[in-house]
Amino acid sequence: MTLASGGLRYSAKTHIGAVRKLNEDAIIALPELGVWAVSDGMGGHAAGDFASQAITGQIATLIPGLSPAELMHATREAIMDAHVEISTEAHRRGGVTIGATVVALIVSGEHFVCLWVGDSRLYRLRDGELEMLSHDHSLVAELVEAGQITWAEAEKHPKANAITRAVGVGHELEIDKRRGDALPDDRFLLCSDGLTRYADEDMLRHVLMTTPVETVCDRLIRVALRGGGADNISAIVIQIP
Repeated sequence: MTLASGGLRYSAKTHIGAVRKLNEDAIIALPELGVWAVSDGMGGHAAGDFASQAITGQIATLIPGLSPAELMHATREAIMDAHVEISTEAHRRGGVTIGATVVALIVSGEHFVCLWVGDSRLYRLRDGELEMLSHDHSLVAELVEAGQITWAEAEKHPKANAITRAVGVGHELEIDKRRGDALPDDRFLLCSDGLTRYADEDMLRHVLMTTPVETVCDRLIRVALRGGGADNISAIVIQIP
C-alpha cells in the first residue's frame, strides 16, 4: 500500500513470512491524521492476531480535528483501551496469556511523538545516519544496556524474543514516549522484529537510503524473507516532505 497526503509520502506492508501459518502482525496508516502504527501479536501465545488487531482497531477510532497534544493523548488512550480489551478477552478464555507489542508514530509539522510497548521499533534516517528512537522492552535489551552483549549478539540470543512488556499483559500498562523533530527528507521506519531479526542497522540504512519510498517496504520484506522469514514481517516508512 502506497499513498501520499499533503506532500508526505509513505508505504506500509505486512507479510506472513515464510514459515508461519497466521499473520499475527497488524499495521495501520492514518495519513490524514499523521498517525501510523505497527503491532506484533505475542508469538507462541493464544490469539496474538486478536491482540494486534485490537490495538490497530482502537487506533482506527481516532477522530480528525484534534490538536497535536490531543492526538497524542487520544492515541495513548486507544492503546490503553486495547489493553483492557485484550485483558478482558484473555480472562474470558480462561486466563490465557494474550498480548502484543505496539509502536506508534504521530507526525505534526516539524515534530513527532513515538509511543511504544515491547520490541517493535522506530528508526529515523537523517543525512545518511540511522538512529533507533525507541528502545526494546526485552530481556536482551536489558543485557545490551548493561554492556554485557551487543545488539548484533542480541539478535542471535536464545531469549531474543522474550519481551518484558506487552499490551494486554499485567494489570498496569506502562507506555514509553519520545518526542523529537521531523525535518525535510527525514525517513521514519516502524517495524516488527520479524524484520530486525534479519536486517541489522547497516542493512536498514542502505535500503532506506537507496530505495524509493513507494517500494522500500517491499524491499525490506524481501530482505527478511531471504534471511529465512521465520516470523511475520511488518514495515511502514514515512518520508517527511
